[in-house]
Amino acid sequence: MMLRSAARVGRVAMTAARASAPTVRLMATRASGPSNAARTSAAVPFALVSAGVIGFAAVSMDNKVDYDAVRQRVIDIFDEDQSRGPLFVRLAWHAAGTYCKHSKTGGSCGATMRYAPESGHGANAGLGLARSLLEPVKQEFPGISYADLWVLAAVTVIEEMGGPSIKFRAGRTDAPSSASCPPDGRLPDAAQGASHVRDIFYRMGFNDREIVALCGAHALGECHTDRSGFSGPWTRAPTTFSNEFFREMLETQWTPKKWSGPDQYEDPTGELMMLPTDLALRDDPKFREYVELYARDEDAFFDDFARAFRRLVELGVDFPKPTGRRRYLLFGPRDN
Repeated sequence: MMLRSAARVGRVAMTAARASAPTVRLMATRASGPSNAARTSAAVPFALVSAGVIGFAAVSMDNKVDYDAVRQRVIDIFDEDQSRGPLFVRLAWHAAGTYCKHSKTGGSCGATMRYAPESGHGANAGLGLARSLLEPVKQEFPGISYADLWVLAAVTVIEEMGGPSIKFRAGRTDAPSSASCPPDGRLPDAAQGASHVRDIFYRMGFNDREIVALCGAHALGECHTDRSGFSGPWTRAPTTFSNEFFREMLETQWTPKKWSGPDQYEDPTGELMMLPTDLALRDDPKFREYVELYARDEDAFFDDFARAFRRLVELGVDFPKPTGRRRYLLFGPRDN
């Protein structure tokens, strides 16, 4: 437990150090596969580079949006209350997680959660707050679509909370009406088991490794009874992106919570929780292989999560075809 606490403090300290580090302007290229520590300490606020870049990147097809300024506004909102970070991640995840590879519907493009009935789907309870917090940013930068803004906010706060840099590609459009809202039931039901988890993620085209990596986002935030009906955080550092979700899953004894709410599990202190879908990852032999990998190797988790999350938020998006030289906007640690 002392080692785990030290590791957690180290990640928080690293995030604080990154936040106070001065930034420099430089050209970035990918060479021999930097470690996660090297990636998170690199300071690259802007560059025009080839497709093999490292760091936080936005691919822009025009000059109308200052993505660096948008990102800074998101950071300002996050700094006011860091519990908003997990909320922004959930917004982008739930917008993108409706994609169906068979019908080619749903996904992050369209930002259809602005409309009923999707805004009222049970899985999206509480996300009106996230949308309202980002609304002033949209008004300040009208050239960015809601769909791009939600994704950009998520990848920004993931990095701010100590997580991996995730390349952001602009070009999503907004749906003009509710006509393209996906049907209810496309997001995971936390009360279900491994078969349900696979049904949901296979529908989007993910494999078992990607499923477990994406579920690692439960390192962030907590459940609220007035939203999901469940209650409590998964880890003791809910605004720090880490592999603690997997470590807690394997190293902690989980027992059914005795209460009047839906079935969930608690640790011996009663302070932490796990959902039925979470423990399904532990108990399913194929899923468990990757749970064990990520519990012992945080770099592997960060790498896999970054790739899977980028794929998630790009599902079904018909990005504009580049004309001329493609621009990559790279953001590194911020100035204070």
